[in-house]
Amino acid sequence: MLTKVVLYTDGACSGNPGPGGWGCILSAAGKAKEMSGGEELTTNNRMELMAVIKGLEALNRPCEVDVYSDSAYVINAFKQDWISGWIKNGWKNSAKAPVANVDLWMKLIDLTGTHKVNFHKVKGHADNELNNRCDRLAVEAASRFSKKG
Repeated sequence: MLTKVVLYTDGACSGNPGPGGWGCILSAAGKAKEMSGGEELTTNNRMELMAVIKGLEALNRPCEVDVYSDSAYVINAFKQDWISGWIKNGWKNSAKAPVANVDLWMKLIDLTGTHKVNFHKVKGHADNELNNRCDRLAVEAASRFSKKG
């Protein structure tokens, strides 16, 4: 039986592109682990993806993971199966343009093959304590990459 894990994630960017950060909280068996990181020049969507990727990469064995994110970009790619269309169309979107962030999508697809992942959309900047904590982690991480005056 797979270990059940809850993964809350968020990404942030100051400017888009600009300095960005990601934050995530992994919870399993009554224990929680917070993680964050960022990049000097990135986009909000890349940081949303990195939060999920880093959370899943932190797992040391296959797990059943419930991912909670306020990113429609991440959630809809799986829930509305955009990914199958992108792959079928040679990583082109419905407008026939190259899909952004292919490198990260490929990593995430690989990780969803390792783990049984269920994606859940949460309302951002609302009353969800864990989503708000992930937002603070992401913003704090982004601030470490900002050029100081």
